[in-house]
Amino acid sequence: MATPMTPTGDTPVKAGFFTRLYTGTGAFDIVGRRKMWYLITALLVAVCLGSIIFKGFNLGIDFVGGTRLQFPVTAANGETIGTEETKELFTATLGKEPVSVQNVGTARSATVLVRSDTLALEEVVKLKTAIAEQLQPVDPSGRTGTEVISDSAVSASWGGEISRKAFIALLVFLVLVSLFIGFYFARVMAIAALVALVHDVIVTAGVYSIVGLEVSPATVIGLLTILGFSLYDTVVVFDKVQENTRGLLGLTRRTYGEAANLAINQTLMRSINTSLIAVLPVVGLLVIGVGLLGVGTLKDLALVQMVGILAGAFSSIVLATPLVVDLTMRKPAYRQQAQRVRNRRESLARKSAVAATTSTAAPALEDMPTDDPALAAEQRREAALAAAARVPARVGKTGQGQHRSRPSGKSGRRPSGKKRR
Repeated sequence: MATPMTPTGDTPVKAGFFTRLYTGTGAFDIVGRRKMWYLITALLVAVCLGSIIFKGFNLGIDFVGGTRLQFPVTAANGETIGTEETKELFTATLGKEPVSVQNVGTARSATVLVRSDTLALEEVVKLKTAIAEQLQPVDPSGRTGTEVISDSAVSASWGGEISRKAFIALLVFLVLVSLFIGFYFARVMAIAALVALVHDVIVTAGVYSIVGLEVSPATVIGLLTILGFSLYDTVVVFDKVQENTRGLLGLTRRTYGEAANLAINQTLMRSINTSLIAVLPVVGLLVIGVGLLGVGTLKDLALVQMVGILAGAFSSIVLATPLVVDLTMRKPAYRQQAQRVRNRRESLARKSAVAATTSTAAPALEDMPTDDPALAAEQRREAALAAAARVPARVGKTGQGQHRSRPSGKSGRRPSGKKRR
């Protein structure tokens, strides 16, 4: 595409960043710099895998089992029961420390949540009695004592069952998605989509491991929900790549990598807008979960979705499509087409150099078609292929709303061959 000129036609004008982003004319060379993106992605995955392997996850009580106690945060004297004094009371009563003590909820629904290893029935009774006598929690209706303190025992087998079913669901999802993408697009695109999907899962899980937040069943559910978003963004880019590369082997204007890079640029603004619109409500949920409701299901679900959405948008742009280009360029037909493109450009460059000796300003390579009838014909063919890719074929049935056009005339009837008298 020719560079925009000033009104005087002397100096080319360079479009701004946001103009290039909005127009999507291929100004951002993402595919050409794919080695840099591969390196960044590899480092990111390595850090996340390292944290998962060496640091592990902070598994919640639903996965490791234990005892949970919960009571109102307001004491009988009107003061707020702190987490530190609750920890001290727990240690002094049972001689061991709890796993976690946190404030959950806001206003009248605020409570203190205590999580510990599995406690015996005697220990639970002893702890509830100590909390009722020393901390004196009172619920909104004014009740006090051990009645306002709830306790529950969680088995580790329940969390393991959730993890097993989630893993099975993930495998089924990956198989079905691979079949769909491989059938609708191409096998190399299915491989690239799966690689991007694995990247998203590892990065999301790695961030949870690095931050050290508790992994709950809501975290597992949120991890499964981000897979669909990641694939949606990837399929949108792949659809544009398929449209731009239809009939490419018979053309010499662009290589497969350049056509794929143009597709990324054409869908880049859409990917950013979609991700931004999707992540803003999730950020709102995260703020509410942290600032208002404390640690709970809402926070776990929001964090995993936010990280997954951002990782999915990143992988669909800088990982999936460049990987498709590398896999496709392994085929001899596309390498030969790329060589023909280079040969054509070298020929145009020589013509431009010759023209420069006889003119003060040599025309740009993309402005040469008026002097090259073959290239002009190829550009018309490329435009026709692109138009055909966007417009579905019109298939009609004879006798069902399909009428042949009649020859122009007064009556519109077919001539009989007889002379009119």
